[in-house]
Amino acid sequence: MSITNPGPAEWLQGGAGQAPPVQRLRLLCVHAHPDDESSKGAATMARYVDEGFEVLVVSCTGGERGDILNPALKGRTDIEADIPAVRRIEMARAQAVLGVAHEWLGYVDSGLPEGDPLPPLPEGCFGAQPVEIPAADLVRIVRRFRPHVMTTYDENGGYPHPDHIMCHKVSVAAFDGAGDPDAYPGTGDPWQPLKLYYDVSFTRDRAEALDGAMKGLGLESPFAEMLERWAERSRDRRPPNVTTRVYCADQFDRRDRALLSHETQVDPEGWFFKVPLDVQRRVFPWEQFELARSLVDTELPEDDLFAGIRERVVAE
Repeated sequence: MSITNPGPAEWLQGGAGQAPPVQRLRLLCVHAHPDDESSKGAATMARYVDEGFEVLVVSCTGGERGDILNPALKGRTDIEADIPAVRRIEMARAQAVLGVAHEWLGYVDSGLPEGDPLPPLPEGCFGAQPVEIPAADLVRIVRRFRPHVMTTYDENGGYPHPDHIMCHKVSVAAFDGAGDPDAYPGTGDPWQPLKLYYDVSFTRDRAEALDGAMKGLGLESPFAEMLERWAERSRDRRPPNVTTRVYCADQFDRRDRALLSHETQVDPEGWFFKVPLDVQRRVFPWEQFELARSLVDTELPEDDLFAGIRERVVAE
């Protein structure tokens, strides 16, 4: 299978027999909250950093309404007194582990409303914004950073958190609009990213592979309950269309260290860390993505977010 949608000539050069030099290819990863970057595609980002690419993470919100999920830190009044400041410190630590650049889009966490019917979102939060307002802010970053590839979440947000769903809408609007000279005036010179991907965190085949490996070693699997409830979990969302698997087993340790840097948001004894890294590297050494937009020719399935780009982008 292939996706073909050639982009404008000014962004793509080269042809048969030509291999223009590639310098500093750029990846922009858009996430809803600090810690999302470390649990979704972090090893892939670290791999591209290791290859010499520029990688920028944008956090749409400051995670201000996140709960303290680490049992060892619950009740810590010094943390609870200024969660926004703590989340910024944690993000800086994770950024250093991954070796990425980072920017805040500047919006306030919407929280995760609960109840039936659901209560309205807090006034002024990210999820309650008109899409075009944060989209303009993201377009400004896109036009300044000039990424060749962007990643974000699918239309369900990966899971239906209002900030994740808004992150999807804003990212798609920015991808579609950043190259249009008539769109988003005052946000910089047009720049068209060439590919847009959705992060795919867990698929059934990944859960089954890791579950089987743990049971084969006589170890308790953290995926047993997830697999038992898979149909219920997937009832209201389409299955992801995995088009791209990026080998990044060598960066799994940095992924985990980055996630542990968000110490208020993760239990170090939790399920995410139960499968030994050597088992993960042997059984499922990839991170997965869904190609949502492509302005270059590419053959599916892929093993590289920059497939169809590396050989065609001319040094600037």
